[in-house]
Amino acid sequence: MRDYVLHFEGAIRRAVESFASSLAPASRVLDAGAGERQYAPYFRQHHYLGVDLGVGDAQWNYQLLDAIADLRALPFPTATFAGVLNVVTLEHVTDPQQVVAEMARVLAPHGRLLLIVPHEWEVHQHPHDYFRYTRFGCQLLLSRAGLAIESIEPVGGYFRLLSRRLLSGYKFFPLPLAAVWLLLVGLPALLLPLLDRFDRQSDCTLGYICLARKLPDSR
Repeated sequence: MRDYVLHFEGAIRRAVESFASSLAPASRVLDAGAGERQYAPYFRQHHYLGVDLGVGDAQWNYQLLDAIADLRALPFPTATFAGVLNVVTLEHVTDPQQVVAEMARVLAPHGRLLLIVPHEWEVHQHPHDYFRYTRFGCQLLLSRAGLAIESIEPVGGYFRLLSRRLLSGYKFFPLPLAAVWLLLVGLPALLLPLLDRFDRQSDCTLGYICLARKLPDSR
């Protein structure tokens, strides 16, 4: 039920788990924008490094990071990592193209990048929230960095997005009205994701999960 309601979070977890299983054991993995290293457990069989600038959320504990660094200038040699992940972080950087280029630079030939970005999402981590991305924006950023795109998949469509928005509407009301909202609006909204099959374009989506690979002749 949790993944049904928090569909984006569940999709992210499954994508990270699948990405980890696709990488050879003992290979080097960079989590670029690692925050509190929440995805580290998926990479117990790998050499995982978590890097973040450490300014996103004042309440987070950044002490477990392997490095505090600007993602626009990663402190690693070229072709160091077999895998790089960047999970709902690219909206928080001031130069997303440079960040994607840096992640491509530190990838080894045939290395893979998992990039997950929001499309329809509320402003968060004030004031460090700058961008939202379409599938075409993701394609442009990845291709300009010299990466071969494997897939760009929307996380749900219009009706799942609408369900998420209606379910969270209770936050705007004091407790008695919030309970009424959840009863009259939230419960019916749980049925909306069942209609997502009618949205074939999924242009109104929570976000995108992108996979790309570094070509052997890329620098």
